[in-house]
Amino acid sequence: MIRNLFILFLAALIWASGCASHPAIQPHLAEEGKTEMGFSLALENVIPVVWYRRGLNKNTDVGLRIGIPLSGTGIDINRVLFRNDRKWDILNLAWSFNPNSNYDLTYMKFSRAKKEKRGILPISWLGFRIMIIPNGILRQADTEGLYSSSTRAGLLYGRQLGKKWGIEFGYYHDFQAMPISKVFSFDWDPNSPKVINEYGDTYVSYPPVNKGFPSEYSRLTGLSFQVYMYVGKK
Repeated sequence: MIRNLFILFLAALIWASGCASHPAIQPHLAEEGKTEMGFSLALENVIPVVWYRRGLNKNTDVGLRIGIPLSGTGIDINRVLFRNDRKWDILNLAWSFNPNSNYDLTYMKFSRAKKEKRGILPISWLGFRIMIIPNGILRQADTEGLYSSSTRAGLLYGRQLGKKWGIEFGYYHDFQAMPISKVFSFDWDPNSPKVINEYGDTYVSYPPVNKGFPSEYSRLTGLSFQVYMYVGKK
């Protein structure tokens, strides 16, 4: 049993080492002058990331994430753009360090439930994210100018599960790397005769895999799922 779990963990770690990462979105901003902390476990990182948030004023806070060893480390800033009773909108700007280091711009709409559940009024959020990988693992080794940056866009959804727990998941698609209609195609290969016959060589310059790892153009790089835990104020 332990051996199987170790093998599964190792496989996940190897797979995730090529992916991107994102900030741990909290439904509440940190109080002005106060620091809050917690952990997040993401499909993209496998190993938990420690996060800190510091409130600058009632509408702004900044965040720091520390990955182990470094992948998943990053900084971000939240700004409330709209607030009305049970609803509010937040703009988040973030940078993350990983093999496919990325910048995120995320606009989120938060909503608090009317009825209490598990001792809280649960908060859910829906967001639109633009994600840019300017220098992914393929481009880092590119000496001939063959590869370009990866620009992605997509939706995310998050929800509180309790006072200290929450989840968030999303997918961000690179439209230049593959047709969105092929997202669920398990045999997608831009170099296959079938794809070339249908699309020509349009997608040949966007290989989804590099030496067995997801490249900046892979669907897996655009997939995000994380569980966060709120520890408390410092």
